[in-house]
Amino acid sequence: MAALERAGLAELAGREVRAELSAWEGRPVRWAARLTGHGHDVLAYHRHGPAIARPEPGPGQTLVQLRPAQMDAVRVFVSLTADHLYFAPAAGLAEQVRAALHDRALGRWLLYLTREQMESVAYGLWLHGMTRSAAEANRFGREYGIVYLPARRRDTLAGE
Repeated sequence: MAALERAGLAELAGREVRAELSAWEGRPVRWAARLTGHGHDVLAYHRHGPAIARPEPGPGQTLVQLRPAQMDAVRVFVSLTADHLYFAPAAGLAEQVRAALHDRALGRWLLYLTREQMESVAYGLWLHGMTRSAAEANRFGREYGIVYLPARRRDTLAGE
């Protein structure tokens, strides 16, 4: 409640108002609050304001919800060019990342990705895990069942 009051969206009732409310209710009222004009307008706007337009997934696409830290890592990955990476992001992944919607209620970025793009995201998160934190890749693996593991093969020199 204090955060709403600090934001100017609600005001707490004083002692006199709480005493009147206690008499009216027939029981002690320990706290009471009411919306300010700004608080009322925020609720009205929320109810009638623009909704997040969520397009339907295309053929072969899956709704992927990324946490902000995951999205940050994926943005770094798709920003690298073929000059920087040996294994570039999947075709169309950069466009999907740019078109992603942020759902504030969920606290997630929403993307519609193909299986190949999801595997590419797993690779980007693996790169992030190798250089920073593996938490993002681990969470993606738990939620979507896709974990990037480098091939476990031994490269041999010619003649061996």
